[in-house]
Amino acid sequence: MKIRRILLLLFIAFATFQPVFAQTRDPIAVVLTADGPIMPPMLEYIRRGIETAEQRNAEVLVIQLNTPGGSVETMLEIIKEIRASNVPVVVYVAPRNAFAASAGAMITISGHAAAMAPETSIGAASPISSSGENLNSTAATKAKEIIKAFIRPFVTPRGEKAVELAEAMIDDAVAVTAEEALETGLIDFVSDDLEDLLQSLNGFTVQMEDGAYKLNTENIDVQPLEISFIEQLLLTLTDPNISFLLLAIGVQAVLIELSSPGGWVAGFLGAVCLTLATYGLGVLTVNWFGIIFLIIAFVLFVLDIKAPTHGALTTAGVASFIVGALVLFNSPGTPQFQRVSVPLVIGTGVFIGLIFFVIMMIALRAQRRPVQTGEESLVGKTGTAKTFEAEAGQVQVESELWSAEKAAGSDEIRKGDKIEVVEVRGLRLIVKKK
Repeated sequence: MKIRRILLLLFIAFATFQPVFAQTRDPIAVVLTADGPIMPPMLEYIRRGIETAEQRNAEVLVIQLNTPGGSVETMLEIIKEIRASNVPVVVYVAPRNAFAASAGAMITISGHAAAMAPETSIGAASPISSSGENLNSTAATKAKEIIKAFIRPFVTPRGEKAVELAEAMIDDAVAVTAEEALETGLIDFVSDDLEDLLQSLNGFTVQMEDGAYKLNTENIDVQPLEISFIEQLLLTLTDPNISFLLLAIGVQAVLIELSSPGGWVAGFLGAVCLTLATYGLGVLTVNWFGIIFLIIAFVLFVLDIKAPTHGALTTAGVASFIVGALVLFNSPGTPQFQRVSVPLVIGTGVFIGLIFFVIMMIALRAQRRPVQTGEESLVGKTGTAKTFEAEAGQVQVESELWSAEKAAGSDEIRKGDKIEVVEVRGLRLIVKKK
């Protein structure tokens, strides 16, 4: 009975003091570092961050944002995730000299709170087509109106000036500094760093789906959530320079495999590179017409090897390769951050051209070289007569024993004499005395 009473008292004490322990636990701030274009991998990273913050019952989720913009579709999905979050989401444009351009501007102002570091900028959010070209007047009007309607519920509570600025960012690609954005009410804070931001958020009230919520960030426990390896890899593949190099390496590796079948390393490497490049091309803003020039380029390279034209086709192939890459990635209207480096394209084109030129020269030299194998290669070779009587006998040429006949008009051949092969008739050599 005494043991039962003791256990009952312990249970009552635990139940009584447990809420006190929970209340004294330091609040948690989960911090994401979203640095790069707004692409599907970024969406997955932010989605994972929101889920983690909810699982940890965090007080706030801070997205430290630095982006040149990106996909409108991905932007809309990220905004939906932010607004559906059970944890208040604060979008913080940082560090200094960072910017929230295009889609990044809309994500920033969609947060439950928005902040920027000094010397940062936000704006230039006019939509473009998926092919990177400017939309025609009707399509542009529709796209702009849809985006403005989508973000209006988040911006209207910030005041009339904030709404005007947000719409100017979409209609006229206006961009402003952190101080200008704060002055119009588009953002809530200009904070020097993360610590300064969290101090400013203490006691700040945000509007959640279930009503107003007052943030408590005093003595908050900051828990960074790094981007995963897979997310970083996929984000890296959306770099146009990386996609271009993977495409160039992949096609060349496949051509090497086709020209000398039997191995597997070149073919496997080419398949992997092309697969990774395809992912990047599927996400990036590209003009697929450039693929035609790239195919023509590699066809010209192969033709110059098969039917050497002393480099003429290789030169044309290099030019076609460079034009194709620039058309593919750098068509008019493509955002600057999605453009491939012109020096990289030219350098890669010249390098590939040199490789095929070297292969062509090797092929030419092989064609001009005397036959080194087979019966024809024996003509002109010298050897020794092992046995020879009258007009026939056996001779040794290059460690092989052959039946031989004396060539017409040749001096008499005896055992041990040096001979030279003048003709091959089936399995018999026609020889003369050396």
